[in-house]
Amino acid sequence: MSSGLGKRGPDKNGQRVGIVGGGIIGLAIGAELLRRGADVTVYDPAPDGSAGAWHVAAGMLAPGGESLFEFPQLERLLDASNRLWPAFAASLGDVGYDEVGTLGVALTADDVAEMAREWKHQKLSPLTGSQVRDREPALSPRIRAGAYAPTERQVDPRRVVARLRAILDSRWKKAVISDLSELEEDTVVVAAGCGTAALTGLPIRPIKGQVLRLRGEPGILRHVIDGAADGRHVYLVPRADGEVVVGATQEERTDSRPTAGGVHDLLRAALDLVPGLSEHELAEVTVGHRPGTPDNAPVLGRLTGRVVVASGHHRNGILLAPITAQLIADLVLTGSADPLIEDFTPGRFGCA
Repeated sequence: MSSGLGKRGPDKNGQRVGIVGGGIIGLAIGAELLRRGADVTVYDPAPDGSAGAWHVAAGMLAPGGESLFEFPQLERLLDASNRLWPAFAASLGDVGYDEVGTLGVALTADDVAEMAREWKHQKLSPLTGSQVRDREPALSPRIRAGAYAPTERQVDPRRVVARLRAILDSRWKKAVISDLSELEEDTVVVAAGCGTAALTGLPIRPIKGQVLRLRGEPGILRHVIDGAADGRHVYLVPRADGEVVVGATQEERTDSRPTAGGVHDLLRAALDLVPGLSEHELAEVTVGHRPGTPDNAPVLGRLTGRVVVASGHHRNGILLAPITAQLIADLVLTGSADPLIEDFTPGRFGCA
């Protein structure tokens, strides 16, 4: 899973590495370390559970849209990870990886003005409403404009996690870790999502998101839809089996309750853009918490001589999984950090 980024020293095969956190980030790191010969143990309080942000995530691999107006160096990291995804997905098998691309769409004149900033940033050519509907006939005739992003992809995070769990099957340990000094491994990697704050003191906070899953006949949509409908932003991610993931709210809250308002806003926007979804079953309403940082960029790097952190990925945990795995494995096994990691170290928050 090499990106050609930086020069590696010799791997320390057989090094004992404890990974705290069994979400997609911790598992991807564990699988990469195991592949390179490390002795890996993954610690998670519910290794077969679904409490992580990955369980709620739709799996959009969209570096351009997600990086707009973010931490400036984040875009380079997102692009590097996006380039790794084809090989990463192929190494895992059938994980719902799809390269058909994303259609950005806008319903009203105000929506066009808002979305056009993102399309310009991504250097995408605008499409008329009729051109967008030629690509996706199920879209509403009210849509005014759009743009096609051919390099954006999608994957099913639940399938990815299932495959990574299978790779690390004998390396799991069910455990609640409250103090990193409890662990005896040579190196400890903290990839505990929102739980990273309590273990490290880093400013990582939970950001609530509500996501819907609709189910119906396959084929209503081919592309991922990234849309604005009367000021409400929504994405629609179609799966081959007829599922359509609709998301997501973003709320500075810590509770795990789905709300009528959140569901209403998502459904209204989805149906404004794709009226045919009204016949789909509302199969699932899920609430999760993204691990956010003050600058919305991840924390990647050494906290102490023994502790390495890989957390705070916010909306980009799925997209950044392969590059995070590579960069953290390089750091742990060679003792040197790729220059790409320098802008994301814990030190930017006054930590070691």
